[in-house]
Amino acid sequence: MTKVHVSLPEDAEEGLQAFIDEVDGRLASDEDTCTVVRDTLIDLFGDREAWERWQNGKPVSPATRVRLQGYDPCNATLEAEYYAEKDDEKFKRSKHLQWLWRQFDATPMADNVAFALRFRQMLADHLFAEAGDNLRIFKGVTFSYGHNISVGDNTVIHDDVHLDDRGKLTIGDRVSISDSAHIYSHSHDTVDQTEVRNYHTTIGDDARITYDAMVNAGVSVGENAIVGARSVVQGDVPAHHIAVGSPAKSVKVKPGFEEVAEPLDAGGERRADEREIPYELPDDIEAFDEFDRDLDGPVDSHRRE
Repeated sequence: MTKVHVSLPEDAEEGLQAFIDEVDGRLASDEDTCTVVRDTLIDLFGDREAWERWQNGKPVSPATRVRLQGYDPCNATLEAEYYAEKDDEKFKRSKHLQWLWRQFDATPMADNVAFALRFRQMLADHLFAEAGDNLRIFKGVTFSYGHNISVGDNTVIHDDVHLDDRGKLTIGDRVSISDSAHIYSHSHDTVDQTEVRNYHTTIGDDARITYDAMVNAGVSVGENAIVGARSVVQGDVPAHHIAVGSPAKSVKVKPGFEEVAEPLDAGGERRADEREIPYELPDDIEAFDEFDRDLDGPVDSHRRE
């Protein structure tokens, strides 16, 4: 046992849970999500008085107006909003929930572990494709959409982790993802970096992705495996293997699993192509090259026409 139970004073616990239940109920209702997010952020940031003053036609400074308008996710854009291949219907709601998640993390309450873990669990229940029980997500965790993420039970995701679900990301039960790790599900063409491929990336049950590691798109990290700190995983990590380095290589089998684990030389196999998620762009899309370059030169065989 490495942790102990901690409880809040009864009156504090009652107030925190009442707030979570209220937001949860509103998000589960037919109420406009932008309105729920806006109201929640206004109150979390203590701006109700300024909001009502503005709504009653009284003058506010330009900065105050920008701040008040910014509580409404319909008045903001996120990076993933510019991704041409996104599912517009799914993203419409996930954007609003992601805005609430990110702005909540900017409040002082985001550091109150007893409150913040439960608040993010509640948001994950609404945002993720699947969110297991006892999911513990700490501060500063980001994702592309959120709706392409599935997470199992009793998983912990620590500070400043990036979960890229531009493709699809599946994380199992009892997984530990340490601070500043990055897990990707998309990659860019080597010739034309505006060409994107999406993949299904998987992290198996009981796996550990340790500090500042990066898992590339389309990789499978097997059950009970460990990815060492600051490792860059480009190929699969078999179950029970410990992989370290850049590029990561299997260097050891976890003690006690030698008879069931694959040999070390089985690690590192790149099978991302088998896990690619194809997509088609609408014919009428108004795409643009954000670098404003001439892309009429030679391309490799992977580029989509």
